[in-house]
Amino acid sequence: RNKPRETRTRINPLYMDKQKPSPMYFIGKKEELIEAKRTTVTLEGRDILIIYNQRTFHAMDLQCYLLKAAEPGQLTEINNKLCIVCPKHKYKITLAEGEGLYKATNPAEKVTRWFSKGIKQRVHKVTEVDEDIFVTVSKCPSMVESDYYQSELGREELRKAKEKEDEEETNVNADEDV
Repeated sequence: RNKPRETRTRINPLYMDKQKPSPMYFIGKKEELIEAKRTTVTLEGRDILIIYNQRTFHAMDLQCYLLKAAEPGQLTEINNKLCIVCPKHKYKITLAEGEGLYKATNPAEKVTRWFSKGIKQRVHKVTEVDEDIFVTVSKCPSMVESDYYQSELGREELRKAKEKEDEEETNVNADEDV
């Protein structure tokens, strides 16, 4: 399976406008980020995924709003919106808004339709300045579900889930050796 290459980047803040409380963080050179396709960074204590697709950069919280997925999923287009699909439970999340989408069927209609669950994943602003890519962490005061996994409680839950997953994988591998 051809997986996108991921990189981790060291972050330095760049204050482009001193009147704005949110700094823009330098992520990397445009060409390098295009080549990588996906990059993960930690900004202001948040794990953030930066994706390059169709000549556009997107940034959103790394962890799926329902935990389960530590690894970003595949990209797909739904209703002319680019979405990432959680590999664990197949939820679709728009890259531009962080909106959760689901397909609903009405027995009276022949065609199934996509509906919104609302904003579930926090997205962050990406800015290009002279071939350099910067991310501004969202300061929107409204809570979204992905915020939980950026908290101490959520990170502890992530750690336990990862340990359990690793333990299950070890048990499966041990069974295969028998």
